[in-house]
Amino acid sequence: MSSTDTPVVPAGAEPVDARRVRAARTGVAVVFALNGLAVASWFSRVPAVREALALNPGRLGLLLLAMSCGALLALPTAGLIAQRFGAARTVRAATTLLAVGLAGAGLAAGAAGSLPGVAAALFAIGYGSGTCDVAMNVEGAAVERRLGRTVMPRFHAAWSLGSVAGAGLGAGSARWGVPIGVHLAVLAVAVLAGTLAGARHFLPATPSAPATAGGAPTGRRGALAAWKEPRTLLIGVLVLIMAFTEGSANDWLAVAFIDGYGLSEAAGAAVFGVFVVGMTVGRTAGTVALDRWGRVPVLLATILLAVAGAALTVLAGSGALAVVGVAMWGLGASLGFPVGMSAAADEEDRAPARVSVVAAIAYTAFLAGPPLLGLLGDRTGTLRALLLVPILLLPALLLVPVTRRPAGAR
Repeated sequence: MSSTDTPVVPAGAEPVDARRVRAARTGVAVVFALNGLAVASWFSRVPAVREALALNPGRLGLLLLAMSCGALLALPTAGLIAQRFGAARTVRAATTLLAVGLAGAGLAAGAAGSLPGVAAALFAIGYGSGTCDVAMNVEGAAVERRLGRTVMPRFHAAWSLGSVAGAGLGAGSARWGVPIGVHLAVLAVAVLAGTLAGARHFLPATPSAPATAGGAPTGRRGALAAWKEPRTLLIGVLVLIMAFTEGSANDWLAVAFIDGYGLSEAAGAAVFGVFVVGMTVGRTAGTVALDRWGRVPVLLATILLAVAGAALTVLAGSGALAVVGVAMWGLGASLGFPVGMSAAADEEDRAPARVSVVAAIAYTAFLAGPPLLGLLGDRTGTLRALLLVPILLLPALLLVPVTRRPAGAR
């Protein structure tokens, strides 16, 4: 957006000058990036936590469930909180909880060797991350509407860039023997400080009202109404499958390559970094494709690429060829989540409620995914268990048309 651009003003929204919109765009990107840095820093050290606590795949999956439970409990009310207090305040409070959980998880796993302590910290990470996820996506969609072009995937690309940094720092920390507690505590402080600075530039909060200009309900009634909308629910199911596609890689890729291809812990973390690089490239380039060809054809193509990549990852037979599959998997999985969030937020007055509903449905994947793949891994091996990803992606192709923008929406 150049200095001469005029922001688009959605119906019912307050005008915001171009400089404020550009500052908000930067602030949202910073928050996304730091959230990705925090989450990936944890995931990159999962193999080390497994070793420190002597966990088998099944018990590791149950431990990861604590983080998913925290997120799932946060999501039903996250939209109401963001609508009531504004995205900036919600992001600041949620990230504070996330940072406390991140530091606590590292200390509990490394210094104390406490499984309950790690589980409690993961719950805090999940609750903080889930609340922040809804608020930053609502803010990102508001910025996208005012820019008048697709930028949401680039915000998620910023999340992926943060994840690349997190994976790289995790691999380096593992390689050089940095204690888990030290690594995650330092990251927690940096993430919190940067997020507080970034959220200062969010768009001005709009006071909530009993009803929108068009008569649509807000508050609790609006949230309940969103659960009855077929389009919102179908978008939620699509995003759920895409969240499982992404989340299974976050949780299990490093462990799967260690167990299935005999890589070291540091190499396993590096493979996870390849996946995140693929996600980042797809989200950065995907905005151009989405503006040119539209949501439906682009999503159909990328989902098919994810199917091929995930299958190749498991069936390649050699680590080098499997890494190519990981890159394809990352590229193919890159657009489903951000496009689904944009689709849920197409109408600004209902965006918080609908994004909250879609996120709540999608995070079910993070609740069920870790234990499901862990149990499958106990029977078939962790690598083979990942074949569930392409199996679930194929029916997702039928849901892609629901992401079309409604007539008249801005």
